[in-house]
Amino acid sequence: MGGNAIAFFGAGLGLGMVVIGAGLGIGRLAAGAAEGIARQPSAADKITGAVNLPLFLLEGVAILAEVFALLIVLMKQ
Repeated sequence: MGGNAIAFFGAGLGLGMVVIGAGLGIGRLAAGAAEGIARQPSAADKITGAVNLPLFLLEGVAILAEVFALLIVLMKQ
């Protein structure tokens, strides 16, 4: 197994883990927000506002991880 194959395997494994982790995190956060809004509909604006920032940060971390994995692959070529 050459160095490029190991880099491709590692990048693929890392991307898979990032996608799974981000999906689970975003899903749990959205489910918690939906449950909170269902319990207290009058606080929907506050709950939505409080959930937006962590969702954006989590998605940003996932995108950065994907970019770093792709950079690893491109630098090994």
